[in-house]
Amino acid sequence: MSYRANPKRYQEITFNRCGHSGIKLPAISFGLWNNFGDRDTLENQRNMLTRAFDLGITHFDLANNYGPPPGSAEKNFGRILHEDLHAYRDELIISTKAGFRMWDGPYGDWGSRKYLVSSLDQSLQRMNLDYVDIFYHHRPDPETPLEETMAALDHVVRQGKALYVGISNYNAEQTKQAIDILQEQRTPFIIHQAKYSMLDLTIEQGLTNVLSEHGIGCIAYVPLAQGLLTNKYLNGIPKESRAAKDYIPFLNERDISSDVLQKVKKLNNIAAARGQTLAQMALVWVLQQESVASALIGASRVSQIEENVKALDRSDFTPDERKAIREIIE
Repeated sequence: MSYRANPKRYQEITFNRCGHSGIKLPAISFGLWNNFGDRDTLENQRNMLTRAFDLGITHFDLANNYGPPPGSAEKNFGRILHEDLHAYRDELIISTKAGFRMWDGPYGDWGSRKYLVSSLDQSLQRMNLDYVDIFYHHRPDPETPLEETMAALDHVVRQGKALYVGISNYNAEQTKQAIDILQEQRTPFIIHQAKYSMLDLTIEQGLTNVLSEHGIGCIAYVPLAQGLLTNKYLNGIPKESRAAKDYIPFLNERDISSDVLQKVKKLNNIAAARGQTLAQMALVWVLQQESVASALIGASRVSQIEENVKALDRSDFTPDERKAIREIIE
């Protein structure tokens, strides 16, 4: 039976304008960083993507190297898009990125024009798309001139392969330099994808001011600190968790210190008093930042997506709650 979207999907979620652009993003967006590689079942991937869309999540975020193996998340997403979601393509914001190692040799990494243009061509082929809505440079390149990297982003827009561009993992100074170049080129630069959670406040040290000043939106990735801001790790490391997967190097046992766990337990108490799970409170907390238009979640099963969207049922904080949270995390 072919998939038909929930006709009430746009009643399920809040949309926020992305900076000063014409684009609105769902407050919760869905990232395919993990759980969409060839080691994961296509059936579960399909169930998560279609359920996310039924809940009003219109933004799906990928990168060339997502998997494992690299490229497999785009390939699997492209198959599901073709088989189930193709009728809704114009209702979707699909983004991808390039900037980390993707293929052998000197042209398969970082930020050269050669790499970025070639990578986007490969991404479009894997997803069977004519264009993506947002194309990001995934990380700053210390050796390639920033002018070349930004010119490559401008080039793919003028080719019609991307509607908008963004950057990710740039600091405040690098972001300001990118803004200056892209504005001079009149490139539709609308978004910065930055790491942000109650356990990582780095972007508050200048970056959010730059984004607000120049009307650039922010989408917060790992807002749940890769699962640390959930109930998952309060009693050890579950076998099915990210920290237990040896092929995911970004979270491991040394990240789960006693100091971190003490913070997490205190935050969990505040969430419980609010009538929310810790994950729900953590999501709405990053959305309180003025420049943040969307919180980018990952998931391994449908129930996690459903829980995260329910976070928006209680998105306000009292002054006492804000103060208590800040005292814990700062």
